[in-house]
Amino acid sequence: MDQSFELSMEQEFSIRSFEDQVQHLSQAEAQDFLVKLYRQMVMKETMYKHFLAKEWGLGSQPHFG
Repeated sequence: MDQSFELSMEQEFSIRSFEDQVQHLSQAEAQDFLVKLYRQMVMKETMYKHFLAKEWGLGSQPHFG
C-alpha cells in the first residue's frame, strides 16, 4: 500500500474500532459483510468515475480502466 499519506488519529481509531467489531463475526457473517463491502467499493468507484468524467467534460460514459 502506498505510504505517501498519513491517516488522521480519528481514522486510525475508526479502523481499530472496526477491527474489534469484526473479530466477533461468524464466518458466514464475515463473508456476507465482505460481499456488501465490495459492492460499496465498486459503487463508490463508479460514482467517482462518473463525477470525474462529468467534471472533465468526457460525456456520460467514462473511459477509465
